[in-house]
Amino acid sequence: MKNAALIGMNTLLLMVALLSFACKGQTPSGTVTKVNSKRGKIVQKLDHRIWQVFEDKSGNYWFGSDSAGVFKFDGKIITQYTTEDGLSSNQIRQILQDKFGNMFFSTMGGINKFDGNTFSKLEPVISNEWKLEKDDLWFYVLGDTKISGPLRYDGKTLHNLQFPSHPRNEQRIKQGINPFFSPYEVYSVYKDRKGHMWFGTSVLGAARFDGEKIEWMYEEDLTIVPTGGSFGIRSIFEDSRGDYWICNSQQRFQFDWSNGSKSVDLKYTKTPGFGNKEVFKGEERIYYQSVVEDKNGHLWFCNWNNGVYKYDGVNTINYKVQHEGKDAHIVSMYLDSKGIIWLGTNDAGAFKMENDQFVEFQ
Repeated sequence: MKNAALIGMNTLLLMVALLSFACKGQTPSGTVTKVNSKRGKIVQKLDHRIWQVFEDKSGNYWFGSDSAGVFKFDGKIITQYTTEDGLSSNQIRQILQDKFGNMFFSTMGGINKFDGNTFSKLEPVISNEWKLEKDDLWFYVLGDTKISGPLRYDGKTLHNLQFPSHPRNEQRIKQGINPFFSPYEVYSVYKDRKGHMWFGTSVLGAARFDGEKIEWMYEEDLTIVPTGGSFGIRSIFEDSRGDYWICNSQQRFQFDWSNGSKSVDLKYTKTPGFGNKEVFKGEERIYYQSVVEDKNGHLWFCNWNNGVYKYDGVNTINYKVQHEGKDAHIVSMYLDSKGIIWLGTNDAGAFKMENDQFVEFQ
């Protein structure tokens, strides 16, 4: 089956894998390495490869590039931070902020903390201390094959948590996987409305940690590309009705939390998702990178090369996202505190929703 979205996602993953080979070097220890910062430089525009968008508690916007570090926009000026200022790598995978206002960046060279003046590198420690504390920060490093399992930072230690072995997973590993990736490599991290953590992996499906146990779900069409290879669980999202949306449009999931089973397999049912062949230009489904829900309860899904889809519970509308007349390749989507939707792309910088259309952020 030919599916442009799948081909695009596979291409992206291959690119990530190849880039990762040049970005190794974390040494597992409990130390925190501090690097003096030049405090960045003022620039006129963002890089064209913006993979992440994040709004901090002060209303500043941070943009993570896959090639040029981090950009901060304070409403007036754009400041760029790179390895010259203390970042461990210019390839950014995630942006978070702690309760004290410190910024954290998951990079291909490690996890960096930025207090506004100095960058520090948090050195991971292999750990089985699975805990669920409200102030913990959870990280992933997409493309670093040395990192297996999620990273949990409790304010003191960066725990590189190890997933417990699961018979089904071990069997699937033996069947053969994409050689670029570790099978337990984390592609996505998501906290649901109950505060439980979800982890999308490269080939083994999704795992949920409720503070006591880790449970798994696996649906082949969420993980295995019909034309071959795997793209991993890219997106997990719980909407305001309690339905879960995972990776593709064909179905949504309702999980059963009522039973007291000690099984390590999640129990759920599937119901129809959104869209149809007419909306998706002949395709049965689309695969999406991110999901957000607006104040009206409408869901927005971004696709690698077919723009953004809005689903109001009945109808599906497609929004084009283009740069110089060509479709942009969308990597992520973000909803800010004002309800504005932002997009990060692999080749056209950042976009934001204005007047019911996505426009380039200048």
